[in-house]
Amino acid sequence: MPLIVTPRQLARRAELYHQLGSTIAAGIPLIQALEIVADTPGARSLRGSLRQLISHLQQGSTFAEALLSLGRWLPQFDVALLSAGEKSGRLDASFRLLADYYSERARLVRSVMADLAYPLFILHFAILVFPPGLLASLVWRGEVVPFVRAKLLMLLPLYGITLLIILACQGKHGETWRSLIERFLRGLPILGTARRNLALARLSAALEGLISAGVSIIEAWELAAAASGSPALRRTVFGWRPNLLAGQTPAELVRQSGAFPDLFASLYNSGEISGQLDETLRRLYKHYQEEGSRKLHAVAQWSPRLIYLGLLLAIGYQVIRFWTNYYGNLLNNF
Repeated sequence: MPLIVTPRQLARRAELYHQLGSTIAAGIPLIQALEIVADTPGARSLRGSLRQLISHLQQGSTFAEALLSLGRWLPQFDVALLSAGEKSGRLDASFRLLADYYSERARLVRSVMADLAYPLFILHFAILVFPPGLLASLVWRGEVVPFVRAKLLMLLPLYGITLLIILACQGKHGETWRSLIERFLRGLPILGTARRNLALARLSAALEGLISAGVSIIEAWELAAAASGSPALRRTVFGWRPNLLAGQTPAELVRQSGAFPDLFASLYNSGEISGQLDETLRRLYKHYQEEGSRKLHAVAQWSPRLIYLGLLLAIGYQVIRFWTNYYGNLLNNF
């Protein structure tokens, strides 16, 4: 996985999954489908990894084994869904689900970046203009070095903090670090709920695929919890094994744990009792994916507005202070 995931990389992965899903749905074998996609111009950056996958498959590995042999090329969520799809004979459906998932992520990131563009322009403009004394010294006395030094002292820390936040939120860090980030985000309004909903959506999708593939309920829950991307859910589910072996059902543990919303616990219990757990998990995935995406869209829309409002207030304060000082000095001279 790259150091920083960009919208282009997310869209490229969505297109990869879409092409693979379409070719497999058309009845083309997996190896041939991978070869077709690897030869397309748009897959140039993925060609090396696809060739390795093909090589492992030709040597007799299963698709899941071939994916694992590439290390961290794919997130755990992708590997869990594709492995379940291979076992259940629904690999095309797994590819389509992942294509939709990454398309939505790419669209959301692009929306955030587009909404932030103008506030960031205003921020840089304000930093260059204020305080006015430095700009006046640059224009009238040619004091370039003090001006550049002062602006870099303001901009470089902002760039550094932004880069650290982006890197901190990447999903490739260790369990301890990801737990700290999860606890921090949980306290943030809207964003914390959105992240929790998306984790539940990933868990539901992975669990449905694994159960449909015939994986044992204990292993399916543990794999799905790991694929959810939530360390808290993973710790909760991994502590269930003794209770499950003792005869308790997952529905009972979901309800008792307190780690799952009432809606999830209620629907899962109904699905377990009725024997329609696969359909219930698909409904849960759709619900939490839509809810998580909706809240993230709200964050994407309102965060730039708040930043823009803050910048306008800061600029207004600087303007008022400048003219107050200016007229104050004039009055003192009389």
